[in-house]
Amino acid sequence: MPVRLYEREKVLRACISVFASNGYKNTSTGMLAEAAGTSKALIFHHFTSKKKLYFSLLDHCIEKLSSKIRADYILDNEDFFEAIDTISHLKLNYFRKHANEYKLVYEAFYLMPDELKEDIELKYGHAIALRYQEWERLFEKVQLREGVQRKQAFELIKITLEHFQRKFIEELKDIDNIEEECLDVMLDEMKSFCCMIRHGIASDTTDTNA
Repeated sequence: MPVRLYEREKVLRACISVFASNGYKNTSTGMLAEAAGTSKALIFHHFTSKKKLYFSLLDHCIEKLSSKIRADYILDNEDFFEAIDTISHLKLNYFRKHANEYKLVYEAFYLMPDELKEDIELKYGHAIALRYQEWERLFEKVQLREGVQRKQAFELIKITLEHFQRKFIEELKDIDNIEEECLDVMLDEMKSFCCMIRHGIASDTTDTNA
């Protein structure tokens, strides 16, 4: 008998909370069943194993995030640097409001359990590569200064964004208690770095008296 939609949502929310609090390795099937208010047999009748349940939850979180931030629409319609700023704001504010989902995604991709590494890389590695390709296509619209190599410029931006991604992850460890103002400060700092890349840091004029 299939789980009704509202019951499935209840089970998913409860299990996300357990995995977020304890991590994959330390979460038992008994803990999941107790949180969901059902039996282990019923949960695993529908999800068959802890691993499959975990990946169902991860897919659920990623789909919700993608729907909320409308990444495809933004990448298709916005200026490259505006798209970075918009998506970063939407993503961080979404995770601030959905802390358990953030913790689950964070563990899966940044504290990857050894027993899941191969599965995660196989399942999501291609999607991550495609997303970078979408960003690179959008970057093609950016007019570059004469002599600037597009591939090198994009690599510099990737390095910058990955730096801030690691910084955000470190700062958001205590995401339950972080204030929106703190997110704004982090995002403004990232935006200022992107502006320096976009407009350059050296003056176009030469001081002949120097």
